Order: sequence, then structure tokens, then C-alpha cells
Amino acid sequence: MLEEELFAVLRLQATPNVGDIIAKKLIRHVGSAQQIFKEQNSSLLKIDGIGEFVTKQLQKTSFLNRVEEELKYIVDGKINFSYFLDSSYPKRLQHCVDGPLLLFHDGKINWNQEKIISIVGTRNLTNYGRSFCNDLIAQLASHNPIIVSGYAYGTDICAHKAAIENNLQTLAVLAHGLDDMYPKTHKKYMRAVMNNGGFITEFWHHEKPMRENFLKRNRIVAGISQATIIIESAEKGGSLVTADIANSYNRDVFALPGRFDDVYSKGCNNLIKNNQAHLLNSADDIIAMLNWDIPQKSAPKQTSLFIDLSGEEQKVYDYLQHNGKELLDVIALDCEIPVYKLSSLLIQMELKGAVKTLPGKMFEV
Repeated sequence: MLEEELFAVLRLQATPNVGDIIAKKLIRHVGSAQQIFKEQNSSLLKIDGIGEFVTKQLQKTSFLNRVEEELKYIVDGKINFSYFLDSSYPKRLQHCVDGPLLLFHDGKINWNQEKIISIVGTRNLTNYGRSFCNDLIAQLASHNPIIVSGYAYGTDICAHKAAIENNLQTLAVLAHGLDDMYPKTHKKYMRAVMNNGGFITEFWHHEKPMRENFLKRNRIVAGISQATIIIESAEKGGSLVTADIANSYNRDVFALPGRFDDVYSKGCNNLIKNNQAHLLNSADDIIAMLNWDIPQKSAPKQTSLFIDLSGEEQKVYDYLQHNGKELLDVIALDCEIPVYKLSSLLIQMELKGAVKTLPGKMFEV
């Protein structure tokens, strides 16, 4: 990305009251971040959902010195970043409407691994939760998943350390800029994480770990992953927010059950009781639900000559044949077909023998 375009993206990020959803809509409509600031207001106002309030915000310039400072930090420090339209941007997060415009990252991260799971939970991890977390990751190690968490106390750091011990890649999603580290006591694990994955964040280098940043961080933890696993949680907690976000993204959520009177099992038990999470007993539950035990197809199958597909059905079939098995919401976004309509199409295609339904809201041809 050229510096001029990066400056415009950073300016868009810093513009008050213009979040990721509006910013992406503007970029996709006019073609680039730079072009947004060159367009006439009359043109921008024709975009659905863009009103005079937004166009007035885009005219503000009082914060441009901070934008220049951040650009200099990125360029001089050769900071790695992924833009939401780039192939280097995490695929699953790319399909989240509120995913960040930019992801800054540091370490040895391999984005090509398809098997990515997030493991979160209470900071007050019990021996029961710690033992289960360690055993779970050890049992999943043969499938070589990436383990994602938030680098916080308790469940997060337990998951990162277990991933490292099992030679798995691990990603720590930060609630602050790359220049800081929270909590300070976890600085001793930084080198191990860097050598076995790395750190990612949407926040500029000077950003501190404010409370609202942790809530924003949770959507990346949920969005980047195939599934989110809640090890332990009290009746209220940040990990439950992550579970809720994962459900809104149509991702699988798993929760470790516990005794009804255990404080740090109440949140998990409620998720299971309210059908907001799959009950998790062992690694086998995840392997089966996410189809990790299904061998890869050696060659794409051909549609029978006698199957009559409509135009949209053929579009979906061609997409699945090219991309392999995929989530319902990802198919809908990539094929530009509303989920309600796509669900009906897939049922008809399954009846015709053109697609196969898999566990975890996935489909393949």
C-alpha cells in the first residue's frame, strides 16, 4: 500500500463517529480511502446510510498531526499490517462486517492455517479449568490448530502457554498498541509467543489498555476463529461477550460445563442451557463438530449432467467447488446472496444431490 493511501486509511480510522462499518462502506463505494476525501459531499450523500453528519465528520482535520505521527511510526518501524481488502488479512475476519480496517501484527504468523480456534475464559482460572485447557490443547495438537486468545491473566495465558508447549502457533490479540504490553507480568512470555505465532492489534502504537478496548478486542478474537471455546466464566464476564459475538458471526461456540454451584462455571452452564454453546467434554467434540476428522478431497467432484441448477444455484455450486467446504454466512457474503435466500437454495441443491450439509453450518459439493 502506498503511503498516501495508508495515510488516508489512518485518517479514516481517526475520524470521530466513523467506525469500521461506515468506513468500509465508503471505501467499497468510491474505490479507495484517498478518494473518500476527494469526493464531493453530494456524491457521498447518495451512498445508503451516509448522511450530513458523517460528511461533516470527514471534513475535520484537527487530528491530522496524530495521523502523521502514526504513519511515521509504521513506516520508520517497518510495522507489519494487513488491510481489510488484502489477501494477507485473516479470511474469516474479512467476512465480519465490523472487522477492523487495519490489523497490525508482529511475530512469525502463518495466516494460511485453516484450523483456528479461540480459547477464552475467566482470569480466575481454577485447577479444574487449567487442567482441562492444558489437556484439550494437547489432544488437539495433532491437528495443528492456531490457538487464539487475549494474553490476559488466567485462561488466556494458560491457552498461550499450552499452545507453545505443544509446538502450536498462538496469536495474542491485544487491547492496546504494539508499543505497550498488558499485563506487565506477561512480558516474560513475549519471546516465546513471537517465536510461535505473534501479537495482533487494531490499535495505534500509543493506545493504552482502556476498558473499552478490551470489548473491541473481543470481536477480533471471535471473528478470526472457526470456533470459540469458553473454559470457565462467572455469571457475567468478558468471555461471555466474546461468545455472544461469535454467535452473531454464526460461528460455533463450545463451553466447558461444571457443577451448578461453582461460581466460575455458572456462565458456561448458562450458555449450554440457553443453547448458546455446545457442551464440551473433550477434544473429540471439537474435532467432530468442526469436521477436522474428515479427510481432504483428492479431487473436486463434477455435477451430474442430469442435475438442473438455476443461475444462483450454479453460482453457489461453482463457488463451493472452487473454495471447498465453507460456512453459510461466508458463502452468502462471497456470492452476494442474502442468508435467508441462500438457506432455501442450499436445501433445494441438497435435494438435487448437488451439495452436502456438514456439521457446524458448513456446506460442500
